[in-house]
Amino acid sequence: MRRFHRTALLLALALLPALAGAQTAYRDVERRLSPEQLRETGLDALTPAQLALLNRLLREDAEREAAAAPPAATPAYASAAPARDDAGLLEGAADGPIRSRLVGTVSEWAPGTVFALENGQQWRVLKGALKLTKPMQGPQIVVVPGVSGRWFLQVDEDLPKARVQRIK
Repeated sequence: MRRFHRTALLLALALLPALAGAQTAYRDVERRLSPEQLRETGLDALTPAQLALLNRLLREDAEREAAAAPPAATPAYASAAPARDDAGLLEGAADGPIRSRLVGTVSEWAPGTVFALENGQQWRVLKGALKLTKPMQGPQIVVVPGVSGRWFLQVDEDLPKARVQRIK
């Protein structure tokens, strides 16, 4: 059973990018992966009951994440477009990335750090911490939408992104 939990965790982590790009409701693991991928991950060895449990756990986790996500801030440039059916999962994703420059110098961030952008927006770090080896003066940044109204601030494509929330 321990191997099952490890496999389930690895699979869940592997599927996060797929979940981020998903445009429909949850799809079972065996429909997401090819037979080769199922073999490589060892999921083809699961019993039907184990596979059903894994799908249920991943589905419940996705639903919990969607329900717990704070409401996404509306970007200043957003139009008054009608709500979409997939808005719960992809809230904010249609807005696309926000490109701007940070005001001032950045040398590190941690939860609570507020980034001011040249476009007037302010974003607070919710998750992620990093200390840069060399401070950056007014770097070009991208704030990208994620699943369930989450946003991520990217200072450099080679550095980890910080999960952020728009506060202004």
